[in-house]
Amino acid sequence: MNDTEENIDLYEILNVSRTASTAEIKKAYHRLAKEYHPDKNPEEGEKFKEISFAYEVLTNPEKRETYDHHGIQGLREGGGGGASDIFGGLFGGLFGGSPFGFGGGSRMGGSRRKQKGEDLVHPLKVSLVDLYNGKTSRLQITKSVICAKCQGQGGKPGAMQSCKGCRGHGVKIVQRQIGPGMIQQMQSMCPDCRGSGEMINEKDRCKTCQGKKVTSEVKILEVHVDKGMKDGQKIMMRGEGDQAPGVEPSDVVIILQQKEHELFRREGSDLIMTQKISISEALCGVDFVIKHMDDRDIVIRNPPGNVIEPGAMRRVDGEGMPHYRNPFEKGNLYIKFEVSFPEKNFIDQSHVKALEALLPARPKYEIPQGEHVEEVNLMDFDPSTEAGASGRRGEAYEEDGDDDEQPGMQRMQCAHQ
Repeated sequence: MNDTEENIDLYEILNVSRTASTAEIKKAYHRLAKEYHPDKNPEEGEKFKEISFAYEVLTNPEKRETYDHHGIQGLREGGGGGASDIFGGLFGGLFGGSPFGFGGGSRMGGSRRKQKGEDLVHPLKVSLVDLYNGKTSRLQITKSVICAKCQGQGGKPGAMQSCKGCRGHGVKIVQRQIGPGMIQQMQSMCPDCRGSGEMINEKDRCKTCQGKKVTSEVKILEVHVDKGMKDGQKIMMRGEGDQAPGVEPSDVVIILQQKEHELFRREGSDLIMTQKISISEALCGVDFVIKHMDDRDIVIRNPPGNVIEPGAMRRVDGEGMPHYRNPFEKGNLYIKFEVSFPEKNFIDQSHVKALEALLPARPKYEIPQGEHVEEVNLMDFDPSTEAGASGRRGEAYEEDGDDDEQPGMQRMQCAHQ
């Protein structure tokens, strides 16, 4: 650290007092930014960096308090955010770091974490069986790696130069008037370097990467799906993503996408299935076998006398999904029963009494007598067909009523007496 950096006064840069309000600081910044903006004064780029950095610190309550108590040194050491992170976060690297030489780390003896590339996200379709038993899948990806020929320089040593069109920023600041006295500043990608901030002569480019510094590589990744993982769960593969010079390699993020199972449905650590049984099984007991997802045959028994009602649920402990990272513990299996009733006239009338004798007694109702009593029979009902017929009958009735009217005559209304 040198004395010049330590004695920098951010309030003096913006020409405001130490008691200035945020509104006063913003007003001072906008006035100075118009005067020293690189597009207006190309020679004052460094001055504009200082103004912007001072504005970022003094309009942030936490950073301003750190600066007031500890100065530039406090910001550099991480009190309320390091200076390199403050300035880099404000401009995203547009001006290449702090105007006070905090970037890079080695110059000040500190450390600065490398910028990280954008993660590569890949979906991986898995079955419920895979999530029950666990599996290892192989995934092929295409990623960028640093060119081995030029070691990520893009060409001969020193051939890569800063773009003159954007001064190495990769973007240009464009001003647009949106109203009287109102100017909007916008960033647009530099057309000369296509946002890279660097240029290189055609003859000096690396023949392998064509000056791009990276090449494409196909890699096979082994993805371990552990028992008990869930639909939508992410598997992180650190550092297996794209590479770029001066940037920390990105990660590959695998997102599990579960396919439906023909028998089981998962809810958390439990499994749910539906089993159809006859009325005889519902009343007299039932035995059936299910093939579980680890190929075991599970024999399900319900003893006679333990009646199963239509829509009833029963539980089998410990036959659900294994718990993630604790596969010896499992959830439960829940079985929903659908009871099938026999068809009409399935039994001869002569045997009805015998069957009724085996079933619980029917409730008896007192049948009223007299001329106002009428007996009717239940008929089958089909909602889809009868609703349509009812609608058609209504329409026909209305059409018949319309036929009674003569052309040119109005419908007569009865007068109430």
